[in-house]
Amino acid sequence: MEINEPNFGTRQPIDAYGDGGFRLGGEFIKGSLLLLPEGHLSLAADRLDIVTADDLSPVIGQRDQLDFLLVGCGADIQALPQALRTLGEAHNLPIDFMDTGAACRTYNVLLGEGRRFAAVLIAVT
Repeated sequence: MEINEPNFGTRQPIDAYGDGGFRLGGEFIKGSLLLLPEGHLSLAADRLDIVTADDLSPVIGQRDQLDFLLVGCGADIQALPQALRTLGEAHNLPIDFMDTGAACRTYNVLLGEGRRFAAVLIAVT
């Protein structure tokens, strides 16, 4: 059996999450994140219900290069806020949401598969 290392391209996999942030490529980044194909941006939101359309404008700006948006809701899965649901529908952007831990694991798998997506990850403590 041959074991191949995953190829993440230029994107950094998530090494760890918790303590109010994420570890990407060995660097700890405090707070919530917006992960895009070309890199990451910090989000001021510490809860999913306060993520705004302005926060997601980089995602909408790249809509043609994305197949879906992955959302990590925080420590526990919760209903997707109406504002995010409406934004996804308005831009024909499917949204897959789960708790942040599951979203981090899913993010790494999707990177390894070379999928076209962005992610919003709410930090957990």
